[in-house]
Amino acid sequence: MFPLHRGRRLRTNESIRSLVRETSLSPSDFMFPMFIAEGENYKVEIPSMPGIFRRSIDLTVEEVKEIFALGIRAVNIYVKVSENLKDNEGNEAWNPNGLMQNAIRAIKAACPEMIVMPDVALDPYSIYGHDGIIANGDVENDSTNVALVKMAVSHAQAGADFVAPSDMMDGRVLRLREGLDAAGFHNVGIMSYSAKYASAFYGPFRDALDSAPVEATEIPKDKKTYQMDYANRIEAIKEALWDVEEGADMVMVKPGIAYLDIVREVKNAVNVPVTVYHVSGEYAMIKAAAERGWLDHDQIMMEQLMCIKRAGASLISTYFAKEAAILLNK
Repeated sequence: MFPLHRGRRLRTNESIRSLVRETSLSPSDFMFPMFIAEGENYKVEIPSMPGIFRRSIDLTVEEVKEIFALGIRAVNIYVKVSENLKDNEGNEAWNPNGLMQNAIRAIKAACPEMIVMPDVALDPYSIYGHDGIIANGDVENDSTNVALVKMAVSHAQAGADFVAPSDMMDGRVLRLREGLDAAGFHNVGIMSYSAKYASAFYGPFRDALDSAPVEATEIPKDKKTYQMDYANRIEAIKEALWDVEEGADMVMVKPGIAYLDIVREVKNAVNVPVTVYHVSGEYAMIKAAAERGWLDHDQIMMEQLMCIKRAGASLISTYFAKEAAILLNK
């Protein structure tokens, strides 16, 4: 009788393993984060993120066409704003002819079926590098929400399919939904960064956009008064449920691999798709280790993406999107 159950029968060869595999990946599971800069025919690699570039709008459009052909159906876009356009209120964020708005229009004109989800937060536009308006030595919640609504409506006017608030202000999803609806954009969705932790994994991203908080005694030195404490789990569920109640169409957990327990908890709690951001620091660590020959780049990339999907992600925002799609298409 011993052993009655032999789990290895289902692992005998790749054909059997593929038959019983519980989780699968496809290029349509990925969203590609893209960094956009002013200029024309401009493409500069981000030193801390090998293989990821700041591109001008014309080259961004060409890259969008290429990844759409690979099966990727969504991009999450960010802009690097010139220093002379930054202020405390983020006024450039809702300029109808701003870099973000022009980028949205160009992408949708060239590739109408690509889902465009622009970032909604003030840090790229802030002289302080914070996600909101500084008042009385802190990020002021409610006035920031007013600015975010203007920003989101301008994105919708440019053709965005979803807006993606990453700011973590209280109540901003409800204000965004009200503002979009009042402007006639009932079909523009909200993908809310619901459980965005105050993480050290974001370092390379802030290099890409030059959006780290500046050092000044009169403002917070970091983003811990609005991003979540990474020691907390129940708080993430609460934040996600609040955002769904306020009208979020999708919720996000950020970062990814170090937070898979949170991904599963949120997935079990909400009835909307869960997006996971496989962030810049997680990307950079794999690249650095692979360059030194310590890890097999492609194997560890695919393992991490599969694990994020297995934990409950409906969509994975990852800098590996293009590389992974090429591998999957083979």
